[in-house]
Amino acid sequence: MEIFGPTVQGEGMVIGRKTMFVRTAGCDYRCSWCDSAFTWDGSGADSISRMNPHEIWEELYRLGGDRFDHVTLSGGNPALLSQLGGLVNTLHAHGITVAVETQGSRWQDWLNDIDEVTISPKPPSSGMETNWAKLDDIITRLSARVPGRPFSLKVVVFDNVDLAYAETVHERYPNVPFYIQAGNPDVNTTEASSHISNLLERYERLIDAVMKSDRLNDVRVLPQLHTLVWSNKRGV
Repeated sequence: MEIFGPTVQGEGMVIGRKTMFVRTAGCDYRCSWCDSAFTWDGSGADSISRMNPHEIWEELYRLGGDRFDHVTLSGGNPALLSQLGGLVNTLHAHGITVAVETQGSRWQDWLNDIDEVTISPKPPSSGMETNWAKLDDIITRLSARVPGRPFSLKVVVFDNVDLAYAETVHERYPNVPFYIQAGNPDVNTTEASSHISNLLERYERLIDAVMKSDRLNDVRVLPQLHTLVWSNKRGV
């Protein structure tokens, strides 16, 4: 659906990392606050192209030249696509480090080959329900990967119910690096200045809440970095 960059990764374990993005279409979730709903609600259908791994690499190189060594696979949910293994192999053949973010609802064997995996289960505010058995299985599979290919968990928090959910996730998987991120409740505004100010206030409130929790000690509290720079602008 989209190929863009170089830019900085705004979320999770590789926040701030210089990267290119490959965004796939389609998602098995319908999160109420999704900032990429165009990948699944039909509004972005005209942007969808069928491309093979070589064509994707050619487009990445056309945009980024020699100015990148990292690619993030995003969505939607890229884990819906069993055939992404060919792209991962192509990127590795060109010396590229590959990251992916997915909600932990589907397993694909190519996840074994991803250099940096972020699993981002969705909290109650999303309107989605976590399949804990499926998430358990995926965490177990990722834990068995070869050393040197890290993975982490990330939960986006919008309210106190979400914070309690984050505490539950962290306690369920205490040995997995854990990130808590302030949510973006207004994914449509074009008023960047007031939006960014509001996001900073929400981030400060999240920091305060985590500091008061005795269930969230070994965690990292993040903003959505790209929204603090570009608000809701796409393609950055």
